Amino acid sequence: MRLINDGFGHSKGDELLVEISKILKSCSREEDIVARIGGDEFGILLPQTDIQTAHLICSRIYDTCKGYACSGNVIYPSISLGHATKTTKMETLDDILIAAEESMSRQKLLESKSAHSSIIASIKVIMFEKSQETQAHAERLVLLSRSIGKAMCLTDDQMNELELLSTLHDIGKMSIPADILSKAGKLSEEEWREVKKHPGVGFRIAQATSELVPIAKYILCHHERWDGTGYPQGLVGEDIPLLSRILTVVDSFDAMTNDRSYREAMSRAEAIEEIRKGTGTQFDPVISRLFLLLQS
Repeated sequence: MRLINDGFGHSKGDELLVEISKILKSCSREEDIVARIGGDEFGILLPQTDIQTAHLICSRIYDTCKGYACSGNVIYPSISLGHATKTTKMETLDDILIAAEESMSRQKLLESKSAHSSIIASIKVIMFEKSQETQAHAERLVLLSRSIGKAMCLTDDQMNELELLSTLHDIGKMSIPADILSKAGKLSEEEWREVKKHPGVGFRIAQATSELVPIAKYILCHHERWDGTGYPQGLVGEDIPLLSRILTVVDSFDAMTNDRSYREAMSRAEAIEEIRKGTGTQFDPVISRLFLLLQS
């Protein structure tokens, strides 16, 4: 839910809760009781229902959620389900609730590997739809950053995190109004303050999404500068995470060599000269020199 609240606002989060409740009601029978029992948690009481029927109802809910996603909705109502059945008088309602939660936890473990790629894919769809970042931009950054990572002999884990960071570093831009992102002229001070919030928003989204937790701090720091004049924390030199320092170089280069709403692209030679000028101020000198060597 935090991904939706931070990326689209709490009103969208509320809308998603309403959609989920409608799905649960549509998949339940007239005698069933659907209730919200926590922030984003729901429970359904199924009177006189055996375990096979409960399982069928859960399957119906899963299928309806998938159909909702396939109908073109950007926000995908992902849901985890578990169920338990009271079979003796000795069992209390609390016992059944605990058993249902344990069933849900087991199901989450079974789904976690296959869900990882679909969750990342869903986040990409949301970001590209809302932030005006493009798939082509992300793919170029992946190639550029991987060339630096290989030259620096990064570990496999670092390379995987660098690829994910290159793709999703601007996820926080989902919170910025579209008219600011697409503005052709100079931003006002208020608009610029809004733009500068996106690393923090991206950090919070990543922290709330288990698949993105490993790159959360890199997202937060991808607009820091080597000389300490960046944002949001004003970090200096090697206090900035390595992967963020790599991304800063390649993201700047790609931004300069492609058209933006507020300016036309520079030539490759002009962008290389700008990277050279920023060595030791905006950019880590070791990384920027390595990048320039790889581009020569």
